[in-house]
Amino acid sequence: MFASISLFLITLIFIIIRPKGLKIGTIAVTGALVAFVAGLVNINDIKEVISIVWDATLAFIGIIILSMVLDEIGFFEWCALKMAKLSNGNGVLMFVYSVLLGALVSALFANDGAALILTPILLAKMKVLRLNAKTILAFLLAGGFISDSASLPFVFSNLTNIVTVNYFDIGFATYLKDMALPFIASVFVSTLVLYLVLRKDIPKRVDVTLLGDPKSVLKSESLFRLSWVFLFILLGAYFIGDSFGLPISLFALGGAFVFLIISVKFKAVNGKKIIKNAPWQVVWFSLGLYVVVYGLKNAGLTIYIEEILRILKDSGDFSAVLGTGFLSAFLSAVMNNMPTVMVMDIALKNVGNDMMVYANIIGCNLGPKMTPFGSLATLLWLHTLEKKGVKIGFWEYSKFGMIVTPVVLFFVLLSLTL
Repeated sequence: MFASISLFLITLIFIIIRPKGLKIGTIAVTGALVAFVAGLVNINDIKEVISIVWDATLAFIGIIILSMVLDEIGFFEWCALKMAKLSNGNGVLMFVYSVLLGALVSALFANDGAALILTPILLAKMKVLRLNAKTILAFLLAGGFISDSASLPFVFSNLTNIVTVNYFDIGFATYLKDMALPFIASVFVSTLVLYLVLRKDIPKRVDVTLLGDPKSVLKSESLFRLSWVFLFILLGAYFIGDSFGLPISLFALGGAFVFLIISVKFKAVNGKKIIKNAPWQVVWFSLGLYVVVYGLKNAGLTIYIEEILRILKDSGDFSAVLGTGFLSAFLSAVMNNMPTVMVMDIALKNVGNDMMVYANIIGCNLGPKMTPFGSLATLLWLHTLEKKGVKIGFWEYSKFGMIVTPVVLFFVLLSLTL
């Protein structure tokens, strides 16, 4: 147990600080190799990990590629400008609309897509609007939070969703039906709590005339209109694939390449550039980190978690849901949500019921927001902001996350019990 925990902590610390610019995938794979050489995992464990995460990882890559193409043609910038124009200069409405836009992008293009693609766009537009530093920070914090808290409704909205759904063989339509109310609750409560916490830094009026016409950012209006039709068809394909038991990555990755080819034909994007800049490191990150975490499972960590989950289950549905959700949230905040969801899924396999499985997903999606290193999306979001000249300190972020996250998490878990 000591060796497994030590290796995991060292790997996680290196992922967070990334010494000498090391890539997250390189670090995770190195940790996995050490785990294998040290005998903490064997070849069968690695095969088991691959069988658990391959679909989720390929689906994630597909969603990000699709998001990158849409970003390149001006899709998200158009949405951001349209949102700002609809506010008519009302600062509170602009704040609410930006949170709702973040929620929609997170739901349809995954939390990482929302954090990585929408954040730079919002930052650029807020600078054009000549907003002060505190106001810009308020909008960024709200956007970063909603990217994870709204990643609940679809299987593809978060890597943790895909991993858990595949592990417990939950259908696409079934998952959407069961998580619809928690998603609505999360968006509503998140928006309300974010406003209450950040309201002092939200201006009453904003001069939206400084922004350009939304249509001016589009590379091709025809392709833009086609993109809406394509997204609608792709969403329908997920439901059709569900009825045939087809992997979600078939449509996520396949759809992304189809739209990429279409966009190249329209001469709106550089296909080679998109493929080159896709987050391929996430593939190695997922496989490597999960192998390291499997060493914790072999060392008996899941047995201890199972005992806690059994006590929660025996205490009734209400206690089981809240206890499971907050347990996975705490573990996610401390040890990152990617390893947490795997450890919790393994433990729940022998103990949990459907409600506890969903509570685990909710906890793994919201819990990471309590710390800067709780999720890959937050780490990449902070890295993106730092490159843009916006640095958010550890305690500054954690203080915000500790205030907002537990309140939102409680009400979302409460909605699940309904």
